Amino acid sequence: MNIERIKRMLVKEFIHIFRDPKMKGVIFLMPIIQVLIFGYAVTTDVKNVATAVFDLDNSIASRELVARFENSGYFDVVAHLQNDAQVREALDRGKIRTVLRMNKGFEQELRAGRTAQLQVLLDGTDSNTAGIVLDYSARIAGEISQAILITRLSRIKGLFSPPAGVNIQTRAWFNENLESRNFYVPGVIAILVMLITLMLTSMAVVREKEVGTMEQIMVTPITPAEFILGKSLPFALIGFADVIVITLIGVFWFEVPIRGDLGLLFLATALYLMTTLGIGLLISTVSQTQQQAMMSTFFFYFPAVLLSGFMFPIANMPQVIQWLTMLNPLRYFLIIIRGIFLKGVGFTVLWPQMLALAVMGVLTLWAAMRRFDKTMA
Repeated sequence: MNIERIKRMLVKEFIHIFRDPKMKGVIFLMPIIQVLIFGYAVTTDVKNVATAVFDLDNSIASRELVARFENSGYFDVVAHLQNDAQVREALDRGKIRTVLRMNKGFEQELRAGRTAQLQVLLDGTDSNTAGIVLDYSARIAGEISQAILITRLSRIKGLFSPPAGVNIQTRAWFNENLESRNFYVPGVIAILVMLITLMLTSMAVVREKEVGTMEQIMVTPITPAEFILGKSLPFALIGFADVIVITLIGVFWFEVPIRGDLGLLFLATALYLMTTLGIGLLISTVSQTQQQAMMSTFFFYFPAVLLSGFMFPIANMPQVIQWLTMLNPLRYFLIIIRGIFLKGVGFTVLWPQMLALAVMGVLTLWAAMRRFDKTMA
């Protein structure tokens, strides 16, 4: 392997990349903008749910119930409705996410010692949010019921000590405040790096075919291994630069903790980049046009994101799909980067994922070199 030829390939690739001002924006500006957008937008925290009240009782008890919901910080009462038609229209138009309905006689039922009915109407189009809102509602209603029971027993028995019970004290071992941003921002780093490296490398070889320089390369003494290394190393360095920039934004702008070893993070990133670059180069070698390469890239990228565990837990997927995710490099890197950021775990815990990335990287780069060797032949 001739180091000088690889060096010349590196210089050529860097000149080609940075002579286009738009390409500089794609490489460096686009990841910054995307991580800022995704950092704020990608969250599962449910707060200030737009809530309407349909109070047919209009009593002190019903108003106190609404106040308890509003003071919880989860519900934001934005409307008071007067009839069923308004309820239906508000839910249909998506103006509100939930409706609290108290029928006439709500306070009378409570005074009589009977269970009063509270109806919670939910917009179920977003099942995740609806489930969380339902859990909030049940929790608040349970607290109110317990307070009413204690008050009633105190009136009957005079001085009354509540019966002994179990007090749950919870503590999140990692991500103490349970902020979804801390969970998703490291994942955004992995997704953006995959997107950028796949887009750049998938165009690398096929571009040479389209502009007519492949024939010139084929008559040079450069070997397939030297060509692949010369093509991939510039994009690997760009990938490292993007990881550093996006990590700095995540840590200092979004205040995502990073508790693990940065050296281990860079080692895992190198293995991850080896895999994504290998896949991109393989796509480039089998494509005949840049349009084919772009379509093939997105054909791989979107399923990789959906089957990575970034948005949907892999354990909830069918068994066959779970086996399929084992071929997804993004799955392994998400475990690594979240483990380093949030848990602070080391190589002794993450070595299976790193080994999987190393094997996939070697195989994809080898396949790309074999395919390019056939092209040159």
